[in-house]
Amino acid sequence: MPGNAHKSDALVVLGEAPFVAETPASQLDDDTTPTDKFFIRNNGLTPARAHDPDRWTVTIDGEVQNPLALTLDALRARFETVTLRMVLECGGNGRSFFDPPTRGVQWTNGGVGCAEWTGVRVADVLKAAGVKSSAVFSGHFGADPDLSGSTDRQAMSRGVPIAKLMEEHNLIVWGMNGKPLDHIHGFPVRLVIGGWPASVSTKWLTRIWIRDRVHDGPGMGGMAYRVPIEPIAPGDLIDESNLRDLESMPVRSIITNPADGTRLPPGTREISLRGAAWAGDHDVQQVSVSIDRGATWQDASLCAPRNRYDWTRWTARVPLPSDGYFEIGSRATDSRGVSQPYVANFWNPEGYGANPVHRLRVRVG
Repeated sequence: MPGNAHKSDALVVLGEAPFVAETPASQLDDDTTPTDKFFIRNNGLTPARAHDPDRWTVTIDGEVQNPLALTLDALRARFETVTLRMVLECGGNGRSFFDPPTRGVQWTNGGVGCAEWTGVRVADVLKAAGVKSSAVFSGHFGADPDLSGSTDRQAMSRGVPIAKLMEEHNLIVWGMNGKPLDHIHGFPVRLVIGGWPASVSTKWLTRIWIRDRVHDGPGMGGMAYRVPIEPIAPGDLIDESNLRDLESMPVRSIITNPADGTRLPPGTREISLRGAAWAGDHDVQQVSVSIDRGATWQDASLCAPRNRYDWTRWTARVPLPSDGYFEIGSRATDSRGVSQPYVANFWNPEGYGANPVHRLRVRVG
């Protein structure tokens, strides 16, 4: 498949056109997700590789005093370089857990990764452009053709409110895990906007359009990346007036060790667990684990994240009362006191925001 020859055997392919692949939870056991284990979500076709990446240009225009056309060389030269470890997560992560099933890629928990990103702050670039008081929203544009192969139409063009865009952790990046971006992850330049659906973190970035209204590109409005304001019954039709944009991603935790289906020796009376948790724009306050389908819970130990939008790694040692079959679950709670539900909640036709307790199966003996 063109542009995806580097694809890791660690990934599970969920779609070929556009190409989509997720990472099993047991492959997310690293503090920093290796590039070859990082999920892939395309909305169009992979663009041709840039022959001269240093001359790749990103345009900043619209509601700005000084429109900019910055090459990668100029970005490096004009602005401070920073490296942050941050989570990117597909807005549909967890979609397969909804009942009844919904449209779209049937992610489990693997539409997520936490890499080290190197680049410049979006806010620094926008300050150089001089954002006008009339600015309301951004529109992001990439070089990827749509599924017909047309470069005249955007495969995806989303944006965020100006207040979110100016948040200091948002980056225009050229590096991932200490190396240039892989082509499939946006080489030579992409956006990384923490805490929100990864669809706003445009790959193969060519333009940030500052607008005086909410952006209306592909992937904005209608049913796209939108969730109910008032809950609806699973399977019901929905009125578009009862929808809002999915912004901050919901709190989620995963168990990354052991793997689902692990068999332990007879007589094992304790299991060591490792995992990760994250909470969109919020902080992870607590992670709890259960071996009895949620009847009782035990708190895990949390490791402090490196910076905002990094995930929180956690560990736990849990007693096992006997040999036999156990379902082990992990539940995260964010800084607002909101916890993961035991089953996917807030059903919606496009399947966004499903974040049930992560469960895996273990047999002893």
